[in-house]
Amino acid sequence: MFNMTSELTYAALTILLAVVQIFLPATGRTLQHGPKWNAGPRDADVPPSNVVTGRLERAQANLYETLPLFLGAVLIAHVAGEDGFLTYWGATLYFWARVVYVPLYAFGVTGVRSLAFLASLAGLLMIVAALFI
Repeated sequence: MFNMTSELTYAALTILLAVVQIFLPATGRTLQHGPKWNAGPRDADVPPSNVVTGRLERAQANLYETLPLFLGAVLIAHVAGEDGFLTYWGATLYFWARVVYVPLYAFGVTGVRSLAFLASLAGLLMIVAALFI
């Protein structure tokens, strides 16, 4: 039987967050360019996104830079039997920092957004550190 640890639950939740982050900028583009454009072949160059949609696109790209590392670290820790204090709090920190990051980026909150990103990296590094401690 498969052991669904808290760390694996946070990994699954982060995948759901990634799916949400697919739809946020897609919705923004549809609102900006219309449903006919969205349903069309999009053969022509896509017009530039408005400010908020552009931010949502960049927030999505930012998540996708660290998502494979996070998922890999969680899976390696689980397979190695290293689930524990550091991995739990690292996964928790990574997930919630990524959740907070999206609206901070969308609304153009500088400084705090960078802190949220750094918090997510700290969570990722906590998981990796658990493999070597």
